[in-house]
This record gives sequence, structure tokens and C-alpha cells, in this order.
Amino acid sequence: MEEYIEGRELYVGMLGNERLTALPAWEMQFGSMSESVRGIATRKVKWDRAYQKKYGITTAGAGELPPGVEVQLDRLARRIYRALHLSGYARIDFRMRADGSLFVLEANPNPNIAREEDFAASARAAGIDYKPLLERIMRLGRNYRAEWRTFNV
Repeated sequence: MEEYIEGRELYVGMLGNERLTALPAWEMQFGSMSESVRGIATRKVKWDRAYQKKYGITTAGAGELPPGVEVQLDRLARRIYRALHLSGYARIDFRMRADGSLFVLEANPNPNIAREEDFAASARAAGIDYKPLLERIMRLGRNYRAEWRTFNV
């Protein structure tokens, strides 16, 4: 059974294979959308630039998080990344209720890493420019060795 969870939509980008880096929490801001449709990141909300502009839909660093939530997001994102055996990079999506309780929406093992998208923006906020971000992701891919692999590349 699925349940709608009222609250803020937060994203945590992850980088790494063995050693993990959690990027700063990012947030979908639904702008002037009506309350009846606000809070669901539909295809139009995510990809339709005209629709985003019309309603002022943006993403930005998650500001004014309740005490302890940033640390909790970091810990949860790391645990989920490891539990799912993700590698290289991924994004973990959360919903946070007004009381600060967190719910995992999904783990995205292949988030959009285009220069103007959330993942790259969050990396920039962490001091990682776009070219070094792509180089790091490629290096992580080259260095990754799946446990099930028995051959040398």
C-alpha cells in the first residue's frame, strides 16, 4: 500500500565506491503551484521548463532544516547506498514531514548529472566543479570491481 507523505522533498547525492561522500541536501521548491497538486514531482514538474517557469518551480540547497536532520539525512543516505550495493554515484530522495521525520522515496542509481541539474548543483555547493565531478564519476567507474567479477579487466 502506498501513502502520500506531506512535507518537503529532499535529495542527497552520493559519490563513491568504498569511501562515500554525501553531497549537501537539495530541495525541490514547488513555487506557486496550488496546494492540491503541490508536492508531487511529476514529469512536468521535473522536465517541462515552461511549466517550471510558469509556477516558479526550482531546486536549491535545503535551507532551515530542523536540528539534527542534516546529520540524519547523511547517515540514512549512506546506509541506503550501501544496502543497495550502489556504486559510483546515486541520489537518494526523501520526504520530510514538518516534525522533521524522514521517509525514503527512492534511490536513483543514475540521476541526471547534466551541468544545470540538481546533482551537479549540489556538487558545486560542496566545492566540486562540473569537470572534476565528471572526472571523479568516471574514475569511480573505472576503479569499481564488483564482488561477483572473477576476471581481470
